[in-house]
Amino acid sequence: QVQVMESGGGVAQAGGSLRLACVASGPIVRVDVMRWYRQAPGKQRELVASITSGGRTTYTDSVKGRFTISKNNRGNAIDLQMNSLKPEDTGVYYCNAEGVKVPILPFNSWGQGTQVTVSS
Repeated sequence: QVQVMESGGGVAQAGGSLRLACVASGPIVRVDVMRWYRQAPGKQRELVASITSGGRTTYTDSVKGRFTISKNNRGNAIDLQMNSLKPEDTGVYYCNAEGVKVPILPFNSWGQGTQVTVSS
């Protein structure tokens, strides 16, 4: 199956920065979109940012101007650059990848998550 792995989580002070990375691997024919979600304790999981194979990006309002999603130079991989971090950014960040796997089947796969903690 297609697997997704996140990395780069950690602890930062308010106003600091972290960079998350995500890679999808396995029998991939095509990745159509990759997304970052986050979930704080007791809260619903929310979509943070997404990027399509064509490079179109979207962001939730609370991170606009602070976070940047991008493709990196590794195949089927994305980054999330998080600047000007706030305590409310704290949570588990999950990567999601959607596309087509061999021979011609859809996939929608999730990573295990990486913890981001921002202290005030």
